[in-house]
Amino acid sequence: MAATVQTEPQVLARAKQRLFPEDAPDQYVVADTQFAQEQWLAETPIPERTRASLAPFNHVRVGSGYPDLVGVGRINDEVLAIDRLGDQPPLIAVEAKGATSHGTTDVERGVVQAHDRLGEANVAFLAAPTGAITQSTRTLARQVNVGVLGVDSETVTVLERPRVVGTRSPDEATAIRFQASAQGVTDRSFGLNHPKNYLAVPLAVVHDGATDDLVAERVVGAVADARRGAVFLGLLDRGPENGLTPLGREVVRFGLREYGSVDDALAAFGAWKRSRKRFVDIAPRWGQLTRRVVYAYPATQLLVEELQCLHDDGFPSPSLVEFVEYLHATHPTFTVELFLRGDGDVRSRVLTDDGGLRRPALTDGGVYHSPTVFQLKAMLYHAGVLTERGSEPSKLDPETDTWALREPVSGH
Repeated sequence: MAATVQTEPQVLARAKQRLFPEDAPDQYVVADTQFAQEQWLAETPIPERTRASLAPFNHVRVGSGYPDLVGVGRINDEVLAIDRLGDQPPLIAVEAKGATSHGTTDVERGVVQAHDRLGEANVAFLAAPTGAITQSTRTLARQVNVGVLGVDSETVTVLERPRVVGTRSPDEATAIRFQASAQGVTDRSFGLNHPKNYLAVPLAVVHDGATDDLVAERVVGAVADARRGAVFLGLLDRGPENGLTPLGREVVRFGLREYGSVDDALAAFGAWKRSRKRFVDIAPRWGQLTRRVVYAYPATQLLVEELQCLHDDGFPSPSLVEFVEYLHATHPTFTVELFLRGDGDVRSRVLTDDGGLRRPALTDGGVYHSPTVFQLKAMLYHAGVLTERGSEPSKLDPETDTWALREPVSGH
């Protein structure tokens, strides 16, 4: 019986499943935007199931090119030649090769491409149909420290195990590392749009009373969202106990200094329930603390610095569309991950095969990531960083939604 012909997208999808099992913690992985298209090799369709398994898509530069797959995750030790370095999960690049229109599979070129990624990735793999991988291919891969995955219709076999290497972290790779961290922007990152709901959680954690009851009674009923947002802002640890981080302990110290006790500090939050007024205006000292907390969130620093650059260039009040286009020119991977929803349909609508932006799609509020354009923006408004609060994607007009600094620095 003849072996099933495997295209590059199919090979890549099976390699992804092997290296990045669904629901594994501390991982994030994207496939290159070329795999978001409906056709492969002009006449071969990419099955919808394959595209769905490869989503989300992004065009991430690693080394001198764009790997087929880039991810951060704690891959199984059986895949590696030695234990991983340090406590952080490695950045992994995968180059896939499948059958071409001529019936050939250029596996040697895949090894060379994968090796190029090791200047910035910790681990690199070639994934290809098992029958196309010769002994000379394996020898070459072993010599240059590239892992080899033999892909069949039902199994993926580790033929060569690579070593983890230390690398620098360029901007593009940092974006993927950020998304894999406890603070990465996901659909579950920020469920509430007022920072007070997160600042109160460390106080409730150290209070003698039941944490969840205190948050529900004095702050907000959406307790799970409050806890989750406190984790993403770096106030609580990600573990099951949700212990305080150094930043979370600083919030408690502030409360003790201002009110004398944790209970009195929590009591103050009752006055701000359902308030729509800017937090920094009605509670200036809490507002300043909020500013410090949101600045510790990595995405904030990028947004503020780029808005300052736009202000310096004579564009003090860009629309969301203008801001995304500007940001994408200098930080393409971060821009996609921060602003665009991760499902395949959205990214295939907005991104071209080579990672460019389709401007007409950017005018649709539904393509944007709510935790960024609604919740995070609202928090930056309450902290006195931005001039306007955020909007839900369903109510968002990207061409009139303004992103502007409340206090830009002039003449610096």
